[in-house]
Amino acid sequence: MLIWVRSAMFNLAFFVMTGGLILIGLPYRFGRKESTLRVMSLWARGVIWLMGAICGIRLRVTGVEHIPKDGPCLIACNHQSAFDTIVWLMLLPRPIYVIKAELLKIPGYGGMAKQAGSIPVDRAAGASAMRGLLRAGQARAAEGGQIVIFPEGTRAPPGAALPWQPGVVALAGTVSPVIPAATDSGQLWGRRAFRKLPGTITLSILPPLPKGLPRVETVRLLEARVREEATRLEALAEVR
Repeated sequence: MLIWVRSAMFNLAFFVMTGGLILIGLPYRFGRKESTLRVMSLWARGVIWLMGAICGIRLRVTGVEHIPKDGPCLIACNHQSAFDTIVWLMLLPRPIYVIKAELLKIPGYGGMAKQAGSIPVDRAAGASAMRGLLRAGQARAAEGGQIVIFPEGTRAPPGAALPWQPGVVALAGTVSPVIPAATDSGQLWGRRAFRKLPGTITLSILPPLPKGLPRVETVRLLEARVREEATRLEALAEVR
């Protein structure tokens, strides 16, 4: 019963805080990208704090030293929870998410995501969508952005292995370094789940892949390392 109460408190606080983000962020939609990212980073830190204070969810991040302190990179991570779309706002100086195009239609959020430099992908557009992704990725990398992509394209429960979407192939040969990452967030904050279970979410950031590999080999190695690390984390998941 206590978990349900805490989950209800967290969900209410989360939506109130998110609504506040949208209201506070409205003026920044017409300002500099850096200002929007600072507001979103503060929001992410607030959500992470709420997770611990209300739900008893701790966060453990390993391998932060693999992220460039300045300059571009491509981070590919498995996707189990809404948490995954929040945490990188706190960890990266210039986070750029690859997102579904329909998310830009969400009132308030869509405008902030666009101002922050998010890269929308319309999968129904086929090859033209990949060309647009490639152009946008090159542009964001030239600006020093750290691009975060969830190769499966949607949230998957722990243990599931969905096929990777072609977007990561388009970017892997263009943006460097390429950094694998994995999380076990779905163990505590499930996909569309009301309950948030106490425990520890681990986000593991692995060393960059070797440079100079053919694009196909880069993606093959990237997928293998992300899946292997996700499996390892799920076996060690701390759920109380």
